[in-house]
Amino acid sequence: MSPAIPATAARAAARPATGIRSKAPTLRHERTFKAQGARFLAGVDEVGRGALAGPVSVGIAVVDLDKQKPLPGVRDSKLLNPADRERLGPLVRKWSVASAVGHATAAEIDALGIISALRLAGTRAWFDILASGVTPDMVLLDGSHNWLSPAAQLSLFDDAASEPGCNAPVHTRIKADMQCLSVAAASVIAKVERDQRMCELHTEYPDFGWNVNKGYATAFHRDVLRAAGPTPYHRVSWNLLGGELSDEPGEL
Repeated sequence: MSPAIPATAARAAARPATGIRSKAPTLRHERTFKAQGARFLAGVDEVGRGALAGPVSVGIAVVDLDKQKPLPGVRDSKLLNPADRERLGPLVRKWSVASAVGHATAAEIDALGIISALRLAGTRAWFDILASGVTPDMVLLDGSHNWLSPAAQLSLFDDAASEPGCNAPVHTRIKADMQCLSVAAASVIAKVERDQRMCELHTEYPDFGWNVNKGYATAFHRDVLRAAGPTPYHRVSWNLLGGELSDEPGEL
């Protein structure tokens, strides 16, 4: 019999991420790139980077800098409760010129390392965007490090197909997920899709409570991991039983 998930954890996951106030993200920063000739800009964000189990997921939401209107209610996914994320996910998809979510599995994270796995997930999402018929002129990536572009710049003598990936200019911005609407939108669709995957994995391994903790390092998750050992969906190259806990709803 699966151990019961503590009621406090279930209630925490269902609560809005309260206590965090922020201004609504806008397209103001994105529109500064119009001066560089950009029209289609891809906002990019990742979720699941710090989880112990499940994939890392990268969302892309493309906006038309000439025509895009604001989308009320969208925030960084950590500031939204699950019901609001589920409601906004389809709206973001409809609002975006193009959107996609790419994933890299726990096994790929173990084999490649987290940065290369992020690049792999982002590249998968990038090619889904291109396949939709949209080619972004510019990328706006949350954070301070460009993990999306191919790891090495190709020389004139390299086979261009040997290192496929995002070939658009990438601009990074710290807290872009809180300030820039395209990036916040990307975070919402990435979070919704990854959460759905974790709920599917929960049906296969219900003891770990992934429908609640989404693979993050909660005390409950680690207690079961300590007792039962890792599953094929755990990142076994990581220190699974060490480090900080992630009990705050905003982290899930």
